[in-house]
Amino acid sequence: MTLPPAILQILPKLVTGGVERGTLEIAEAQIAAGFRALVASSGGPLVPALERLGAQHIALPLDSKVPWVMWRNAARLTDLVKAEGVRIIHARSRAPAWSGLIAARRSGARFVTTYHGSYNENFWGKRLYNSVMARGDRVIAISRHIEALILARHEVDPSLVRVIPRGVDPRAFDPHTVTPAQVAALRASWGVAEGRPIIMLPGRITRWKGQEVLVRAMAKLEGNAIALLVGDRDAKQAYATALEAEIAAAGLGDRVRLVGHADDMATALMAADVVVHASIEAEAFGRTVIEAQAMARPVIAADLGGPRETVEEGATGWRVPAGDVDALAEALAYVLALPALARASIGRAARAAVLARYSTQAMQAATIAVYRELM
Repeated sequence: MTLPPAILQILPKLVTGGVERGTLEIAEAQIAAGFRALVASSGGPLVPALERLGAQHIALPLDSKVPWVMWRNAARLTDLVKAEGVRIIHARSRAPAWSGLIAARRSGARFVTTYHGSYNENFWGKRLYNSVMARGDRVIAISRHIEALILARHEVDPSLVRVIPRGVDPRAFDPHTVTPAQVAALRASWGVAEGRPIIMLPGRITRWKGQEVLVRAMAKLEGNAIALLVGDRDAKQAYATALEAEIAAAGLGDRVRLVGHADDMATALMAADVVVHASIEAEAFGRTVIEAQAMARPVIAADLGGPRETVEEGATGWRVPAGDVDALAEALAYVLALPALARASIGRAARAAVLARYSTQAMQAATIAVYRELM
């Protein structure tokens, strides 16, 4: 019996993160479209979830940047492509992409890349290393910002680039599925009194996400609003400790808190009166922004990178210069002073924009279309 064509996604690990979540979402779409979905990585906690979708996981040390390991990975991927009848290799990270490119050249499989980030070029040879992400038969850029970066940095035919924004599942992020009781319970767990406005900055605790910009803006903001920094701090304990020291020194202990990871981000966002994106470096896309918009939350975002595309000033949110403490404080004061109906109107417009342009389903359909182009 002839098997359906197979598509192989390759990435370093299947841990919790945007790239990894996107891998599962595209595997789901591949299966729904009649393809066999294969994923090769060094493994991780998302492997069981991937396999529950009906995809096959192949364990390879694709998280290694050691040249001879990458070369061995290329040989193993070549064998896998031939054994499984893989038609397309879809690379999502640079080290696996080099192995995947060699395997594609050896086997005749088509090669697709997703250019996920504004990869830095802070030492000699880094542009060459990064360039593998622009060597696909099709190159997927996750935003127009990334498309412009690809075309500026790499000699790539613009006709091979496809802009496919990252998506949010509007079923998982739906304000109508979160009950007032869930929000009240979460507020109580954070120790935030009922009726006290919440300013929320979701995202892992790391300097470039701009948490300190919000801390300093809170020192200038009048009123009783509380800022909650919601995100994992494990990887950046030193920065988290420095943030807490700055909060204490500014006398903001009751007005700014690090509350850690939230297991239920939809409910967490629903508890917020305004959501802040304060990154001081350009986000390739900024998925937390569209998640907040999908929950019909008013958003204030740094005016650089991906949020320039997802936040329409005054219509679906507001943008302020990145790193500008005074501008952020002024924007927060303005949004918190708006009548509740006005904030709700902005939130509804933001959710409508996400449903129209930034859903998981739209991302899946556009990616499947790229595969079909190459077949």
